[in-house]
Amino acid sequence: MEFIIIGVLLIVVFLIVISNIAVVQQSRAYVIERLGAFQTVWGVGLHFKVPFIDRIARRVSLKEQVLDYPPQPVITKDNVTMQIDTVVYFQITDPKLYAYGVEQPMAAMETLTATTLRNIIGDLELDQTLTSRDVVNTKMRAILDEATDPWGIKVNRVELKNILPPADIQSSMEKQMKAERDRRQAILQAEGQKKSAILIAEGEKESAILRASAEKEAAILKAEAERQAAILKAEGEAEAIRAVQQALADSLTMLNQSAPNDAVLKLKSIEAMQKVADGQATKIIIPSEMQGLVGMANGIVEGVKN
Repeated sequence: MEFIIIGVLLIVVFLIVISNIAVVQQSRAYVIERLGAFQTVWGVGLHFKVPFIDRIARRVSLKEQVLDYPPQPVITKDNVTMQIDTVVYFQITDPKLYAYGVEQPMAAMETLTATTLRNIIGDLELDQTLTSRDVVNTKMRAILDEATDPWGIKVNRVELKNILPPADIQSSMEKQMKAERDRRQAILQAEGQKKSAILIAEGEKESAILRASAEKEAAILKAEAERQAAILKAEGEAEAIRAVQQALADSLTMLNQSAPNDAVLKLKSIEAMQKVADGQATKIIIPSEMQGLVGMANGIVEGVKN
């Protein structure tokens, strides 16, 4: 019987020892209390707590955590009510302060985020709110980080997830954006037409310059051709005159070399007179000595006929 009791006691002791051994995982911390008072913080590793005296008051994650809050109504400086939802990235840096600094830290964080957001947006107008996300995020992160420091919480980043203006404001903004897009389109179209007109004018200018240059070249070539033709014509006429004069000179030379008698000279004179008579003159004056030659020629012709 005693062996059974001892065995049971050993089993109970073993179970008590086993139940008071704790292994703390990476990126976690345990807050330990002894008799209701803070004792220590366990880090990573194997730990043993005193049975019935020590207890694990809170298990804390040291990883970065995210809180995504639902949309909240916020009023801007120009009295426009918008719905804004916020995302907060935070990390617990001091488990003791996190455990004893504030009751329900997550609820406190949500309330603090909502009030801070209302305070910041209340100082901005609608247009500033829509275009100043970075400014709002920076201000909120600084305020929340300072306020949560006594709670052992480090706020790393704050983001405005969505900003939803009222329906009528959204409709007005869409109309404004449409008008702005139409204005930009009209400006771009006008600029395109202007550039097109400039290019057309420059093209016509270049074409006119090329056409004038071509006409000038053609006129120069034509004048050069006419000059060459005139030169060739003049040279031809001069050559013809020289040929006629040369032929005349050659005939005179041959005539002198043949020692013509009076009858031949008289016949040549008559041929010359015939050429003169073939002209367009209405009156011909024949010298007296030529008249005898004409009569003699006529007698010769009559004798030949008989």
